[in-house]
Amino acid sequence: MAVLGCRLIGIKEPRGADKRKLIVWVEIDRCMADAVSAVTGARLGKRTLKYVDYGKVAATFLNTASKKAFRIVALESSRLLADSRYPEIKDKSERQFKAYSNASDEELFKIEPVTVELRDIDLPGRPRSRVTCSSCGEGINDGREVTNSQGWIVCRQCLEGGYYLSTNKAAFER
Repeated sequence: MAVLGCRLIGIKEPRGADKRKLIVWVEIDRCMADAVSAVTGARLGKRTLKYVDYGKVAATFLNTASKKAFRIVALESSRLLADSRYPEIKDKSERQFKAYSNASDEELFKIEPVTVELRDIDLPGRPRSRVTCSSCGEGINDGREVTNSQGWIVCRQCLEGGYYLSTNKAAFER
């Protein structure tokens, strides 16, 4: 998927000279995301790898210089290829490796050209803005703040609730 995505958008060296042109969105937090990162060199910390929690084995590849972008999705039907083409191979991993190695891109993936709106604050590099949440006092980078009903600038966690609950008594006394 990663090799195909880079090829489609004209990135010949994703880990080399072309790495500043590549941004990738992965849509699942499974091994596919690690594989895309390993092949392309895109990383969350460099802001060249973006994570969108859709639970899909899919990724979008953008060449920031040309604005060319493609979204690639692993086809559910590709899982059946190994069993139908190489039923004589008993080991599932070996059967899948052989099938995937010999299958065409069209048999493995749904490939579609897309347009990606990339805001300046989403580009790689240093933070473009930083504000402080008026509720919890924590810093918020790059336009991720929101305004609550009282007109205060707050973080999304303070507005919507977060993924954790503090067990620190002092945090409740603020």
